[in-house]
Amino acid sequence: MDIYDKINELYDKRRKVELGGGDDKIQKQRDKGKMTARERIDYLLDDGSFVELNPFIEHRVTDFGMNGKEVPGEGVVTGYGTIKGRPVYLFAQDFTVYGGALGEMHGKKIAAVMDLAAKNGTPFIGLNDSGGARIQEGVASLDGYGHVFYRNSIYSGVIPQISVIMGPCAGGAVYSPAITDFVVMVEKSSQMFITGPKVIETVTGEQISSEDLGGADVHNSKSGNAHLKAKTEEEALDQVKKLVQYLPQNHDEKTPKVNVEPKEDFRDDLTDLIPFDSIRPYDVRTIIREIVDDDSFFEIHPDFAKNIVVGFARIKGETVGLVCNQPKFLAGGLDIDSSDKASRFIRFCDSFNIPLITFEDVTGFFPGVKQEHGGIIRHGAKILYAYSEATVPKITVITRKAYGGAYVALNSKSIGADLVFAWPNAEIAVMGPEGAANIIFAKDIKESSNPEETRQNKINEYREKFANPYVAAGLGMVDDVIDPRETRIKLSQALDMLKNKKEQRPKKKHGNIPL
Repeated sequence: MDIYDKINELYDKRRKVELGGGDDKIQKQRDKGKMTARERIDYLLDDGSFVELNPFIEHRVTDFGMNGKEVPGEGVVTGYGTIKGRPVYLFAQDFTVYGGALGEMHGKKIAAVMDLAAKNGTPFIGLNDSGGARIQEGVASLDGYGHVFYRNSIYSGVIPQISVIMGPCAGGAVYSPAITDFVVMVEKSSQMFITGPKVIETVTGEQISSEDLGGADVHNSKSGNAHLKAKTEEEALDQVKKLVQYLPQNHDEKTPKVNVEPKEDFRDDLTDLIPFDSIRPYDVRTIIREIVDDDSFFEIHPDFAKNIVVGFARIKGETVGLVCNQPKFLAGGLDIDSSDKASRFIRFCDSFNIPLITFEDVTGFFPGVKQEHGGIIRHGAKILYAYSEATVPKITVITRKAYGGAYVALNSKSIGADLVFAWPNAEIAVMGPEGAANIIFAKDIKESSNPEETRQNKINEYREKFANPYVAAGLGMVDDVIDPRETRIKLSQALDMLKNKKEQRPKKKHGNIPL
């Protein structure tokens, strides 16, 4: 035997690992319309950029028939590569090997690549497709999960973390994606739940399918546990490729600037896109697209809490995070879910140096017994907390209404906004003119010979005196009242002015956000 025999042995071992569960199981995976772990990696990363790590790790279990059994790659592929030239680290669970079940060494293999990602200040991506904990390993498999959860937590805010659910993700396994920054799911083929349909039926008597319990539609629209969904695995991975381009490598860096073709920044159409009548609905996305760079708006959580719109965009090639009331749903009011959605997005942007722009058109916090008993106080306070603790550039544009506590919560000057602009039709007040007139002038209206006419006169009087941007501007709470058509110009100037912003907070271990 010589060195060439050893080299041939190496390649034989590597081929065995790369084959995973074997041809039959690979074909079963494909018959389900799913890619293998390695095919997913090849699709996601730039051609030829993937470097595999720890391919020869093995389990050390001897009980329950595992003695001598081979588990190629420990059921997970780990390594690093590039997406459009930018480095990322990742893992992909291999369902063809013991259903991608996570055991002790499987977990440690993922933990090892996560540590490398953190040391190198590089985004981390997890491609999840696993039947859960490897039962044969008992508590050791749970310990493997713990190592992953711990790193998800301590590296949160250090490097961006993205989870793609490409098959089952059940039991304790769901907590890893839940801690990461973004979760992408594939329709009809991915599910997340703590306890499956059979357990639920046994314990509670409820009958439900896996898809209806924890499918992509459920988690994108009802629970809010997932941020994006896709019809196919390829589409899901395309979304990850796109998302990464809006993110910095780590908390010490900024997202690279993108070259854009210069265009006219004065936008005539903005004067007609928002109805002058403050109670008429409209789609805030039309405003966003008119202001940001062409085709740059990438919405996050589009199907959850639709009364607020969040996402990434670019202005003059610079990445920004947008938080916008959506008058098309619930009149743009803030409820429990929209408060959670906005707060989480604000905190992500602040963690990774992405400036925040808020487009405000809000009637207030949504009223109702269900909201109050559900904890709207606690949930709404998250928005106040998130904006207040954020130190990135923070700019607000009040496009129409800004009433009550919601005005304060949505990045007002009093909680740390760097700049607040208002359009000339903006109404900034404790409440809407109608409600205010009914309270302040209740006696005058009641005693009037024509109550409805008096009421309307008082509404107009209140609107003229208080529900306009100039009172707030006179008090320094609005930095400038601007022509709507100049909004993009003003935002571009503000971002340029704030690009070197540095702001310190009192030294502490960490705050206690009202969770």
